[in-house]
Amino acid sequence: MRTLTKEIQERLTPQLALKLLQDGNNRFINNLKINRNLLQQVNETMEGQHPFAVILSCIDSRTSTELVFDQGLGDIFSIRIAGNILNEDILGSMEFACKVAGAKIILVLGHTKCGAIKGACDHVKMGNLTGLLDKIKPVMERTPYTNGTEYAYPNAVAANNVHYVMDEVAQRSQIIREMIDSHEIAIVGGMYDIETGVVDFYEHPHLF
Repeated sequence: MRTLTKEIQERLTPQLALKLLQDGNNRFINNLKINRNLLQQVNETMEGQHPFAVILSCIDSRTSTELVFDQGLGDIFSIRIAGNILNEDILGSMEFACKVAGAKIILVLGHTKCGAIKGACDHVKMGNLTGLLDKIKPVMERTPYTNGTEYAYPNAVAANNVHYVMDEVAQRSQIIREMIDSHEIAIVGGMYDIETGVVDFYEHPHLF
């Protein structure tokens, strides 16, 4: 697979960018990783980068987006924070990734059995983590309680959190909203199953 250049990036549409992610995850779950020369990609990206996607995901050690989507150096901007929550710094990073660096798609990626989401559901209080988990409370308030396994309710909150953050990105960033409206970029969501490696993608009905 070729290292992304500005010319390749400019030819991509948001729909093609989504397909690159979907195809990459399909390779991942089928153990068909593309054979890349990463040192060559280091050399080919030393003068600049032209990623096609920006992905907001959790810090969970099992959810590395470069691996989950079988991508190489210079392919994606990876933003990782516990619970894939949103703040102004992350919004600013997304604006840079799309408006300045030319990324074509924003993916908000949650995952099953998320420790941060479980912590919020269990009302954990611990130093600076408390403020981070508080950002998940609005999602908990609109997620009906689900009986069942230990993670039945946290998994429901995690899925709803993806949709919530997708909406928040578009509502809180005028730059991103205008780019979505002009079809320069798209915003999608996804849930990564830590037991299977499969990403279930959510296309936003109003933003794609």
